[in-house]
Amino acid sequence: MRHDAHLSLVLAALLSSLVPAGVAQEKSSHKSQEKLKLPRPQRLDRGLEFHRDSATGELRVIRSRNEGAKILVQGGKAQAGASASLKGTPAAPAGPPANIRARVSLVEVSCRVLSADGTPLRGLGREDFRVFEDGIEQPIAHFDASSDPASVALVLDASPSVFRELAGMKAAARTLAKYLSPRDEIAVVAFAAQAQLVLPFTRDRALLERAMASPALAQVADSTQSNIYQAVYLTARELFQDRAGRKAIVLLTDGQDSGLGLSWDPASATLPPAGARQNSGAKADRLTFEDLARELAAAGVEVYAISTQPRPRAMTQAWLATHRDEMLVTPAARELGIPHYTLYLAELVRRAGGQVFFFREIGTLRDIYRQITETLIAQYTLGYYPAAALAKPGWRSLRVELRGDYSAPYAASSVTGRDEPGATRDAVGAPRGQSEGGVANIRIIHRIAYYVPAAP
Repeated sequence: MRHDAHLSLVLAALLSSLVPAGVAQEKSSHKSQEKLKLPRPQRLDRGLEFHRDSATGELRVIRSRNEGAKILVQGGKAQAGASASLKGTPAAPAGPPANIRARVSLVEVSCRVLSADGTPLRGLGREDFRVFEDGIEQPIAHFDASSDPASVALVLDASPSVFRELAGMKAAARTLAKYLSPRDEIAVVAFAAQAQLVLPFTRDRALLERAMASPALAQVADSTQSNIYQAVYLTARELFQDRAGRKAIVLLTDGQDSGLGLSWDPASATLPPAGARQNSGAKADRLTFEDLARELAAAGVEVYAISTQPRPRAMTQAWLATHRDEMLVTPAARELGIPHYTLYLAELVRRAGGQVFFFREIGTLRDIYRQITETLIAQYTLGYYPAAALAKPGWRSLRVELRGDYSAPYAASSVTGRDEPGATRDAVGAPRGQSEGGVANIRIIHRIAYYVPAAP
């Protein structure tokens, strides 16, 4: 369903509701206007260069000297690593170069616990959970039942193939803001050839509405290119580093990326071979799908992808669940008639955690955004310090269980308890409908792995 009417915001009426009567009215009005002032859009790749470490294969992102490290802050806490500073924000304190990445040893895993009918279960405590890394149980050092603020970035495809849905994007943003907690922060990124930060993380819902009504969204749609995965990579790296708690990217796109050269050949998604890293120059320094998956996993950012394409008939929830522990882009999937670009979108979600939605299947972005926010509200966050030494880089498997003697919590009313695509673990290794740990008819939804990058 298309929403042809654009959002309109009557700023004067809004300000008048915020201005107290009396002598201080003019001064207070000025402060309100300053609060609602939008920053200029910023190119997230401005001043950035990609360089691949020939020894480790890791992609390093280096900022040019004249750019320096900047601060993103808008109505919330500061965030280091942006491409350009906002007007009026302080400069970043002196620190290590941008290619030196601080390593935080606390690993956070967000999960949902679903009853047999798919209803999220609330009221569980730290003592009810068990977390395993590479099969080894880890002591839970941090526990949160959706009380900590969430960070949600709207990443909107503004290329011509998706631009017709822009009005619906704007209207649906209200729904997202309505269902999230007032303490949750929202950012907006729009992309075509380049990714533009339209709004840094903020709790100001009026500012979000202004950002969604901003001409900047339409101005991004000036290219036939659609660098989807570069936009997601830059969003994860520039906006989410050092953020704790629930972190999510809500990606609206048709999935047809024009930047990474993805194809049915599995090698199109992997890192360059070790020999090529030393001899192929700029080609070895390009971003790959594997780099993106690593960045999301290392930062703990889930992806809720909304495809504007029809759901392929063969890509059922059962098919996705069956392939949740393996690469989705295969010759067998090709024979089923599933487009490779849709498979890569689902593959990204499989590896990062989250969910894939199909816009034409559900009908309205409002419904999808409501489901996403209900998913975030129903999440538990478990944090642990790995027993294994972080000096060893690479992928680590994750598994969450409920203890067999847990006390049954209450069920929260929700519509989000349907089978998730392969991005999540549904009691892997146990009979369907039964979680590991012996708790019958309970499903635990969480990302299946995280990544530890090699030191520079």
